[in-house]
Amino acid sequence: MTTIANNPLLEKFNTPFHTPPFDKIKTIHYEPAFVESIKIQEAEVQAIASNPEAPTFENTIVALERSGELLEQVSSVFFNVLNAEADDEMMEISQKVSPMLSESSNNIFLNEKLFKRVKTVYEQREQLDLDIEDRKLLDKTFEAFSRRGANLNAADKEKYHKLSTDLSTLSLTFEQNALKDKNRYELLLTKEEELEGLPESIREAAQARAKEKGKEGWLFDLSAPSYIPFMRYVASRELREMLYREYMNIGNKNDEYDNKEIIKKIVNTRLEIAKLMGHTTYAEYALKRTMAQTTENVYNLLNQLLEAYKPVAVNEYNAVQGYAWGAEQENITVMPWDWSYYSEKLKDLRFNVNDEMTRPYFELENTKKGVFNLATELYGITFKENKEIPVYHPEVTAYEVYDEDGRFLSILYTDFHPRAGKQSGAWMNSIKDQYYDADNTNSRPQIIIVMNFTRPTETKPSLLTFDEVNTFLHEFGHALHGMLADSKYSSLSGTSVYRDFVELPSQLMENWLIEEEFLNKFAIHYQTGEKIPKELVQKLIDASNFNVGYVCCRQLSFGMLDMAWHTLTTPFDEDVRTFEREAWAPTVIVPEINDALMSSSFGHIFAGGYAAGYYGYKWAEVLDADAFAAFKAAGIFDKQTAKLFREHILTKGGTEEPMELYKRFRGQEPTIDALLERNGIKK
Repeated sequence: MTTIANNPLLEKFNTPFHTPPFDKIKTIHYEPAFVESIKIQEAEVQAIASNPEAPTFENTIVALERSGELLEQVSSVFFNVLNAEADDEMMEISQKVSPMLSESSNNIFLNEKLFKRVKTVYEQREQLDLDIEDRKLLDKTFEAFSRRGANLNAADKEKYHKLSTDLSTLSLTFEQNALKDKNRYELLLTKEEELEGLPESIREAAQARAKEKGKEGWLFDLSAPSYIPFMRYVASRELREMLYREYMNIGNKNDEYDNKEIIKKIVNTRLEIAKLMGHTTYAEYALKRTMAQTTENVYNLLNQLLEAYKPVAVNEYNAVQGYAWGAEQENITVMPWDWSYYSEKLKDLRFNVNDEMTRPYFELENTKKGVFNLATELYGITFKENKEIPVYHPEVTAYEVYDEDGRFLSILYTDFHPRAGKQSGAWMNSIKDQYYDADNTNSRPQIIIVMNFTRPTETKPSLLTFDEVNTFLHEFGHALHGMLADSKYSSLSGTSVYRDFVELPSQLMENWLIEEEFLNKFAIHYQTGEKIPKELVQKLIDASNFNVGYVCCRQLSFGMLDMAWHTLTTPFDEDVRTFEREAWAPTVIVPEINDALMSSSFGHIFAGGYAAGYYGYKWAEVLDADAFAAFKAAGIFDKQTAKLFREHILTKGGTEEPMELYKRFRGQEPTIDALLERNGIKK
């Protein structure tokens, strides 16, 4: 173990904009840095709790908010690297520090002297001269203590302490099991005929993947840039089924990486915590700090959307089934491994548009410029690459971000391609949140967006699919929420908002992707330099609602499954697969198979913070459709509408109730009408 004195994580970062010195940080630095920074935070908290002066907003609430700065520095660096660049050693450290962090957090929230001070200030709130942000911080702090067991008796506090520590370890184990299981699977094809249907660009990427591993042939795995096109284009039904079954059984192989027992322990531990806090279900406990508020409101939205979209989805399935019969000249049943394949062919037939037609226009560098320029057009912000800022991997790029008036706004890191140690999917995170420090200096944020996009090959640059461009816009919307933040306190800053509100800025950005005015600004053929043809843009627009019913029902199925796991009222010890099938049965469109399981790799709800919150994607979709209607009415690059969205949504973070912020931007509460109209469900 290294000494404290030479640990770069425990020093003030002497780098451009005080960014993490990734070039100096080594794996051996993390564990001692956690030990030391936890010790320092506990001393800071103890000083607040033992302060002989009467408790005030400043010496208790603000002091607590500003404690633990060093621990936050260590944690943010470690967990960002863990998610994007994990190896066995990093995973082992995470297993050690996770219970340490839970213990430290519990020591704060279960500290009776500290809670007494917090409660004293809270009870005086009506007499204090607090502005909106101060009041929100006070409310949030008191609520955090209450939700974490501060009002419990001594025995129940001890029980909560153990449960929360166990839950932290279980979630981490779930995530790492899924990653290890996913990463160990490879499908090596060695015969040309097995590749029938695959576009040249996908073949080339698979060949490069094989070459990296010192193998001959074409290598496929379960990462998105490999799995998605394989399922969409490979003609061999047998191979598609093989890969699908592997993908739908991540964490479900009855071996050391199996997650089924972990799922039972997680849901039962959450239920126990909820009951300890006086709630019937975990969903009831979790929804208190959301826009939805109640289980009934969540199910109301899910069922409303299911009623509107399921008939459309059934018709879509029948159309794909009919196409498959005609194409194969036999009455096959379209199964889950067939859906993408035949859907893509039907889409191509109807609209004459597919990923291979659009890929050449979505070269990664041009797309990045297009997304950055959209932010410039709407909000006046600009981006400047800085090669002097250390990064944790050579593929990561760092940018300085500036406001229209030249003020420094943020650092933005981008990390685009899959690697063995990287979690699947895409995400935005903060390395450092925005806040105002003690001398009222605006401390600006450091934001990271991470993807798993198609890699460049020996002959082609990285050419993105339409869905990948959509993902880029989505995560960049989250990044804007973080970069444009302007709040007093880091715990209320940027994306620190209710879970069902956080997806509004991200999903709003997706709307520009089928706007001709936007595409014309960046979609340029990587070889010819020609703009994307008007006819191709029109095809993208025409195809934008293709299978919209199926896509909605699929999202609703995840929301229903999440709610089912978290509305349990008694401990669960049944069959996980049977429970899953029954939970999402109302949403099923494509026939299911008995031995597939999605829950065992459903990281969003078992490891990613969306427990009893996955519905939030659909909740936010209602908001984003309604919000984009305002842009459409005024012009998609209208600066005044963008100014209102920035002022009332993007800069505000969690400083006020989200519905109040939304009404201030839009002038009204949202309805599902704009979403139904956008999807062509309602004329």
